[in-house]
Amino acid sequence: MIRFDKLWAMMRERKISTYQLREKCGIDSKTVRRLKANENIETKTLNKLCAILQCKLEDIAEYVPDEPQDSDTM
Repeated sequence: MIRFDKLWAMMRERKISTYQLREKCGIDSKTVRRLKANENIETKTLNKLCAILQCKLEDIAEYVPDEPQDSDTM
């Protein structure tokens, strides 16, 4: 799973709100909702976020392995 916890921490640190992402940076509210839920987003959105925040991808997202399900243990 890709998690965006680092994105929210960076935004808090830089005092950037989701309103600013939507209104000034062109990230729509549906995409903000998907980011909050750690759901799939387009790579062009990741590119836009990195450009806006002037950071690298690893500064705003991280890979966390999924927990194995009971059927996966075979």
